[in-house]
Amino acid sequence: MASTLESYVNHTVSVITNDGRQIVGTLKGFDQTINLILDESHERVYSNTAGVEQVVLGLYIIRGDNIAVIGEVDDDVDTGLDLPNIRAEPLNAVVH
Repeated sequence: MASTLESYVNHTVSVITNDGRQIVGTLKGFDQTINLILDESHERVYSNTAGVEQVVLGLYIIRGDNIAVIGEVDDDVDTGLDLPNIRAEPLNAVVH
């Protein structure tokens, strides 16, 4: 997993956490336990009644044991999303 993450450094990534949060930011670094350092990050909060709210987090650290999914974001596609008009169910926590 760590070798795959090396290609994501200095790229925009989306992280889904075990508690159902989506955090998007620039991956600045990670360690052997997959703790992540994200810069210029924000959380995307989904709602059925309002559009996607983006909560600015700035420089953010995510513990490796709280990560469910990591993926690279295509910046061109991401900037084209109309987030204020997207309605969706909030993400649920991961059940083990």
